[in-house]
Amino acid sequence: MSWGTDLWDQFENLDKHTQWGIDFLERYAKFVKERLEIEQVYAKQLRSLVKKYCPKRAKEDEPRFTSCISFYSILNELNDYAGQREVVAEEMGHKVYGELMRYSQDLKAERKHHLQEGRKTQQYLDQCWKHMDNSKKKFERECKEAEKSQMIYDRLDNDINATKSEVEKAKSQLYLRQHMAEESKNEYAAQLQNFNAEQWKHFNVAIPQIFKNLQDMDERRTVKLGETYRSFADVERRVIPIVSKCLEGMVTAAKNVDERRDSGIVVESFKSGFEPPVDFPFEDFSQNIQRTGSDSTIGTPKTEGGKPDPKHAISRTKNKLWLFGKKPKAPTLEDLSHLPPEQRRKKLQQRIDELNKELQKEMDQRDALNKMKDVYEKNPQMGDPGSLQPKISETICNMEKLRSEIHKNESWLAEVEGKHGSRGERRPSADVNHHTPHGRESPEGSYTDDHSQEHRSPPQPDPHEFDDEFDDDDPLPAIGHCKALYSFDGSNEGTLVMNENEVLYVIEEDKGDGWTRVRKNSGVEGYVPTSYVEITLEKNSKGAVTYI
Repeated sequence: MSWGTDLWDQFENLDKHTQWGIDFLERYAKFVKERLEIEQVYAKQLRSLVKKYCPKRAKEDEPRFTSCISFYSILNELNDYAGQREVVAEEMGHKVYGELMRYSQDLKAERKHHLQEGRKTQQYLDQCWKHMDNSKKKFERECKEAEKSQMIYDRLDNDINATKSEVEKAKSQLYLRQHMAEESKNEYAAQLQNFNAEQWKHFNVAIPQIFKNLQDMDERRTVKLGETYRSFADVERRVIPIVSKCLEGMVTAAKNVDERRDSGIVVESFKSGFEPPVDFPFEDFSQNIQRTGSDSTIGTPKTEGGKPDPKHAISRTKNKLWLFGKKPKAPTLEDLSHLPPEQRRKKLQQRIDELNKELQKEMDQRDALNKMKDVYEKNPQMGDPGSLQPKISETICNMEKLRSEIHKNESWLAEVEGKHGSRGERRPSADVNHHTPHGRESPEGSYTDDHSQEHRSPPQPDPHEFDDEFDDDDPLPAIGHCKALYSFDGSNEGTLVMNENEVLYVIEEDKGDGWTRVRKNSGVEGYVPTSYVEITLEKNSKGAVTYI
């Protein structure tokens, strides 16, 4: 079925129908917009809900109960679910709503063009009809004038009183009118023929083509609607796997709830380490009263000297009565002696672990500074070694303070555990945890149990500590190359200026301090941030590639 042939005379109705089609498409686009706004609001409210029930807290305050951990896992999964709702809203806005609005604008422009073409064709046909109608009316007038002239001539020709000149004049007028009528007839015939040709072309060529274009446009609009209906569903379908994983994560979190473990955590958290109080002894105040023989059967055990057994003294148990009543408020002491034994042991162990971590950081910083100082001494043009000495001394001082704190806390811990042996006997792995580099601990002095040396001032580090790393003045061999990802100004002493995409030789790898030693083609050496370069090391052993 074709609009051009079946609806050749329905121009106005097709105009209305195509406008309705565009309005319907925009109505659907509005529906999609409101739908994605609902998703956005829903996702926002979900995120607010998660934030409300997952407040920020210190790490040590985080709950350890499986029920709490599972609940926060569910909150995390819900947060991910909210993210998927945001993805749905974003893709609906981009792939459905945005596409519909762009297509709507294209349809409006195309429809306007086709309708203008149809109106132009109709106007041209109307002009042809007017020309034909005017020529027809003119031909009709000329024929009437010719008939009138014919009647005048016949009357004068039959009138015997008419002069010859009057007859000749009427005859010439008749010939003139007949000639004009003939010309009007020919013009009318030509205009009629032209109008019929244009009318055939209009209804058989122009209008069918225009209506066909309108039909194609409307069918494309219908196809587009079907595609966006499918896209609308595909957006939801694509997030279903991730949403399913979120729901599975919630189910897994629910399965991880363990009531036995939670009960054990309660015991671990509040166990005091005290022994339960013993039975109160009977105190007989009637021993000094003389009794008859029959009263001697009262079986109250006597202690030696008539004194109560000191093992059962009331004073020994008074300090434990708070276990069954209101616990007194104790001041917070540095050695945590205000805590029950078990809780004190845990807190002291946690404090020692944190101090060990801080000590390790200080030791790493000291090694890096000593390394850079040694480089400055070997290459004075890279920086002044004396500028690093205050920082090195400060780092060593901090290390001694931390060691003193560790020793003090370990003594308290040994007291709690009932072990007063030396640090090495009780915790043989403590020095291992410090990860002290071999041969680099002695300049500052290693830890010892001798309390007379506990607060000694640290000696200055040996300036020749790294002499074995630089045996001669020859340049170090290149072990690879690197490419600068960013520019670096090298404003600090010992650092090297480099430009983006510049290629440098790597002569020493990063030792964990974040700096890599490199050399330019000109021979200038220095340190650059490791994160600023892309390093490629040679496959062969170190020193296989030498600087030329």
